[in-house]
Amino acid sequence: MDMSEMNRVAQTLRGELRFNEPMARHVSWRAGGAAARAYSPADLDDLAAFLRATRIDEPLLFVGLGSNLLVRDGGFDGTVVFLHAVLGRLIFADGLVYAEAGVASPKVARFAANHGLAGAEFLAGIPGTVGGALAMNAGCHGGETWGIVERVLMLDRQGGLRERTAADFEIGYRHVGLCGASDEMFAAAWFRLPAGEGEAARGRIRELLEKRIASQPLQLPNAGSVFRNPPGDHAARLIEAAGLKGLQIGGARVSEQHANFIVNPERRATAGDIETLIERVQAKVREQFGVELVREVRIVGEKA
Repeated sequence: MDMSEMNRVAQTLRGELRFNEPMARHVSWRAGGAAARAYSPADLDDLAAFLRATRIDEPLLFVGLGSNLLVRDGGFDGTVVFLHAVLGRLIFADGLVYAEAGVASPKVARFAANHGLAGAEFLAGIPGTVGGALAMNAGCHGGETWGIVERVLMLDRQGGLRERTAADFEIGYRHVGLCGASDEMFAAAWFRLPAGEGEAARGRIRELLEKRIASQPLQLPNAGSVFRNPPGDHAARLIEAAGLKGLQIGGARVSEQHANFIVNPERRATAGDIETLIERVQAKVREQFGVELVREVRIVGEKA
């Protein structure tokens, strides 16, 4: 879709349209290329209207906090749709926590605890939004997102909304797929949580956050865990056993604090540096242990 056509579409909507948007501003690695177009919808209704107004073949990329995303240095030739702080409704009604896709996962954990609910504490350790957590069944410390989902609200490419339950999806470890071909995205979720003791839940959240701060390089630009844990093992253990802690390519480095993190300590890494380092780690672990590490992070766009 060219600039004039996209401008025409934007004039009928309430959100903000930008061109050549630097994605390093919007991903937690603070690296990468630009998006040809970027749209920040005013709310869920405006997002639905945007989808109805754009061509069906327009490449779209939905972005929350950008905490598991890398846009290659050649950029993304399509439209990025920003959801964080836009789809931000979070309420407790009819015994369920309703959270839109742009709500940060840790905010859901605190909200649930403040309403005397238990079971969402693990979300405090997930550095992303509800939409991302639903899409990859994010989890940590023994909890997984889909373990607490009652139902979800989906938005299709034509701007239509429909509710679905877990039975409509294939759900696994860090993977969620809608049964059958589909172009739907997660717009919101209803979480069912048992009653608990608010102070105990808040204490558990503090404990998890303290553990995360102590064990992960949160002071440096990173994208969380780069690789899924292979069955019966931990990616970090394999990477460390391969002697890869501290390995650096360009401005990207395997964290000395947590081997399953790649950091951009001086904010000079390119997306190419990060991707090359990911591939180097995969190759070394495959060579030494015969294990194929699978990425958790998503890489999109064109190489420079």
